[in-house]
Amino acid sequence: MKLWASEHIFNHPWETVTKAAMQKYPNPMNPNVFGVDVLARGVDAGGRLHSSRLLTADWGMPSLAMSMIGITRSFTYAQEHSIVDPKEKTFQLKSTNISFTNIISVEEKLTYKPHPEDPEKTMLTQEAQINVKVISVSSYLEGVIAKTISANANKGREAMEWVIRRLNSEIEELASTARGSMRAPMAAAASDDK
Repeated sequence: MKLWASEHIFNHPWETVTKAAMQKYPNPMNPNVFGVDVLARGVDAGGRLHSSRLLTADWGMPSLAMSMIGITRSFTYAQEHSIVDPKEKTFQLKSTNISFTNIISVEEKLTYKPHPEDPEKTMLTQEAQINVKVISVSSYLEGVIAKTISANANKGREAMEWVIRRLNSEIEELASTARGSMRAPMAAAASDDK
């Protein structure tokens, strides 16, 4: 078994980062995730949003590693469960693969919360537990998968920034359109008063 962990600080408020995380896929930085299906979504009595999604991805595992464990395709399915708690300002996401579970299990946990010293920033804590069940190559493959998770985590952070920029651009465009559409009636009303 191999453990992997990482921390990252986004220079954006928790609400912005949470919205971006919920809209993260598809994105040009993580083309390996090509399918996202919502299986269930609901709000509990405490106001927390629970979501369950099915992700379809290409692990991008090296062909040597694939041949060592006897698989011919690298696309996989993972199940993701998340809880957004707007009162406590936490967003926790857990995912696990549901493909190749007899060979490999990868459990990943991400937690987003406001930075303790600066509420305009968001702290991401990311952890993964990798367990390759093919004993003769487990250490090698766990290392390969940990490197892949690390590379994908960096791409994921870039993707979050991309989504945040896109959301901010859409908000600015809507605000600009609203300002423009309000000016015309106001100008007409002003000319009517004359």
